[in-house]
Amino acid sequence: MSRVPENPILRSPSSVSKWHDLAGRVLEGHRLTAVEGLAILESGDEELLDLLAATYRVRHRWFGNEVHLNYLINAKCGGCGEDCGYCSQSRVSQAPIARYPLIGPEQVLDGARVAAERQARTYCIVTSGREPGAREVDMLTDVVPRVKAQYRLKICASPGLLTAEQAARLKAAGVDRVNHNLNTGRRFYPRICTTHAYQDRLDTLSAVRRAGMEICSGGIIGMGEQPSDVVDLAMELGVLEAEAVPVNFFQPIAGTPLGDAARESRPTEEQPIVTSAMSGARLSPRYCLKVLCLFRLANPRCELRIAAGREMHLGCLQPLGLYPANSIFVGDYLTTKGQAPEDDYRMIEAMGFQVVEA
Repeated sequence: MSRVPENPILRSPSSVSKWHDLAGRVLEGHRLTAVEGLAILESGDEELLDLLAATYRVRHRWFGNEVHLNYLINAKCGGCGEDCGYCSQSRVSQAPIARYPLIGPEQVLDGARVAAERQARTYCIVTSGREPGAREVDMLTDVVPRVKAQYRLKICASPGLLTAEQAARLKAAGVDRVNHNLNTGRRFYPRICTTHAYQDRLDTLSAVRRAGMEICSGGIIGMGEQPSDVVDLAMELGVLEAEAVPVNFFQPIAGTPLGDAARESRPTEEQPIVTSAMSGARLSPRYCLKVLCLFRLANPRCELRIAAGREMHLGCLQPLGLYPANSIFVGDYLTTKGQAPEDDYRMIEAMGFQVVEA
């Protein structure tokens, strides 16, 4: 009977050699396996610095010490007919947020000015809703060429589910990439949304790729999923070869189904702290860093972005997140606040990194 070979990551004598061996193989073209991904998330905290050091080698190969800044404008807020349980803009949300219709081109242009002033490289234009209507597509096709004529910014649009025709129009207008997050693994997806399927999101990303635009897609960690779901998401994005991967850490917003569930329940043995925001517990900063290492090693060449929730869940360990990640948002998120841009600049400088401007 033939013997199944052991995975090298499980038999290395020390965490230093184990993680550096894995990083070296990734640099040589190895694609992370599910076993290796779970080993990262389940590694002991005493291995964390070795894991970060090994992962930094991969980040440095493709991005050196550069940090890409992104600035986001919420161009249409609330009123979404979907039932995503985490989202303050969905039809099932009672969250006390500002709700407003599509803003005008001049406001979008003013946002581009702020993005440039804050040293952002990419300007992200987001509209709420299942899919864009004619007005949203017309606004984007009108304003994107004007933004690019006045400012040296890459444009990332986040308009929801797209048809091939809509994707082609956005490409023709000058949109560089489209954000459409998978949010979690395929198995867990029905637990957070029932009004559309995981495959619908994959179909949109396929339309984006066929239109010739870059893919920006990531997820939200801490909605009650298992570590295997996080690994599945990281590996799916690797298959898609997403150029940008934003990693959000779940913030329980009062008035949303998942947010209220997180506030009402408590940790149990079945729902441990690091894998369940349903428990109402904070994600461990150390687990969040391991998640970032997982996404970098599964997507070695991507622009890996620490997105919403970094301030809450990484806390004083935020700077260490820049060892696996090479991108952050500067300013606020969709309906939650970010830290002051000056704090981001100081953090980047203190780490010896440099902001890459447009």
